[in-house]
Amino acid sequence: MGSRKDQDSYYRRAKQEGFAARSVYKLQEMDQRYGLLRQGMRVLDIGCHPGSWLQYAAGRVGPGGLVLGVDIQELAVDLPRWGRFIQADVLKLTPAEVLAVAPAFDVVLSDVAPRTTGVRHADEAASLAMLEAVFDLALAVLRPGGSFLAKVYFGPGVDQLIHQVKGRFKLGKGHKPAASKAASKEIYILGRELKNALPQVDTQTEG
Repeated sequence: MGSRKDQDSYYRRAKQEGFAARSVYKLQEMDQRYGLLRQGMRVLDIGCHPGSWLQYAAGRVGPGGLVLGVDIQELAVDLPRWGRFIQADVLKLTPAEVLAVAPAFDVVLSDVAPRTTGVRHADEAASLAMLEAVFDLALAVLRPGGSFLAKVYFGPGVDQLIHQVKGRFKLGKGHKPAASKAASKEIYILGRELKNALPQVDTQTEG
């Protein structure tokens, strides 16, 4: 999907517009298509390095919102005052660590990917394990009606997970944005309007 010339144009455009990576245009396309982000929202970005999705989300939610990024690597960008960052292993991140920053989130995003080995089935399995962890975390921190968007390398088990997303959200589907490289096996799993949030620890205090 898209020529090498098109892919290079995404890279050049990202540099010109001050984004940390060309992957920002994948999020932009899906946001425009599915209406994911609005002013004042609280957004969790899991696996956020180098930070282009955080940059975009911060601009969309504005000063009245919140963006929280999580990654095992340090960020390569500066965040606005309504941005936060937790340096942590995605597979070890707990809902309590996230909910310590905000009581609930409107959107959970993830462009996280494992370190690839070149062994297709191993890379697909590692990607699916990450997606499953992100999905479980999203269910624990999203507010009712919230949205979920995460990347996975398509392979065994992905269709089953899409089915789970369809069961928990009013809309669940897979999507491959135009900015994805033609040879890439990646797709994005979308969930719009969480039907019911899982039980959460009450983070409110009296008074």
